[in-house]
Amino acid sequence: MAASERPRRRPADGGFVTAEAAVATLTLVFTLAVLLWGLMATAAQLACVDAARTGARAAARSEAPAQVRAVALSVAPRGAQVTVRRTDDRVHVRVRARSLGPVPLAVTLHAEATALAEDRPSGPADPAEEVPDDRRP
Repeated sequence: MAASERPRRRPADGGFVTAEAAVATLTLVFTLAVLLWGLMATAAQLACVDAARTGARAAARSEAPAQVRAVALSVAPRGAQVTVRRTDDRVHVRVRARSLGPVPLAVTLHAEATALAEDRPSGPADPAEEVPDDRRP
């Protein structure tokens, strides 16, 4: 039998390279998907923070609650809920939203901003809070 007629032997690990490549590809795709989901969740959280701040500024200017909600929703992620409440001389705006992604990965994001209302009475509310004026002649 001549050397050219001998059957060629295949390497014993020929199939393992394909299996390893498939596992590596799946791992890379999964890692990329998780990174993209995290990036989208971070962007939605930042949008919630911006919406709460924008709403608090609008509420501090004594705008109507419906207008405050509309302003905050214009900045908030889609499907967000905005709550506006007032306590004494402060306004609180809370924004809640769900992150994008499959239900097991979806998380509830929220942000709250507080601002001092501009229509509050001037001067200290409590006489104990008065600061003595040391500049009197």
